Amino acid sequence: MPKMKTNSGASKRFKKTASGKLKRKHAFKNHILTKKSKKRKLRLRHFTIVHPADAKRINELI
Repeated sequence: MPKMKTNSGASKRFKKTASGKLKRKHAFKNHILTKKSKKRKLRLRHFTIVHPADAKRINELI
């Protein structure tokens, strides 16, 4: 059986950390930023870890 192809969309959105967890960016920081508070935009800048319930599915795509 041939190897599975990497999902190119998923590979652009998710990166693996050194410990093997998946890292993702926050949503809602693309446009219409004037009504969002500085505090909210600051928190959306940082990366976060993918929830374990979704991690297995995403791992198969990468």
